[in-house]
Amino acid sequence: MPTTTQVMFPQSRYYGKFTPENLMFNANLQEFSHRVSIICALETGGKISAQEAYTQITELWQQLERSKQNLAI
Repeated sequence: MPTTTQVMFPQSRYYGKFTPENLMFNANLQEFSHRVSIICALETGGKISAQEAYTQITELWQQLERSKQNLAI
């Protein structure tokens, strides 16, 4: 039986070359994608401005880039 977290935030399987770094980056990439989707929905629904959405997505992108650098991928 899936947990609430698995139902609300499903993750795809990883099919690439297995290394702990690749697996971790894949998880970070999926989280980035999920969070961008939420930000876009908030902007589309008028809950945040386009500028705020842009700023948040830019911050998420920078976090993803730092993740890639820290994992030495």
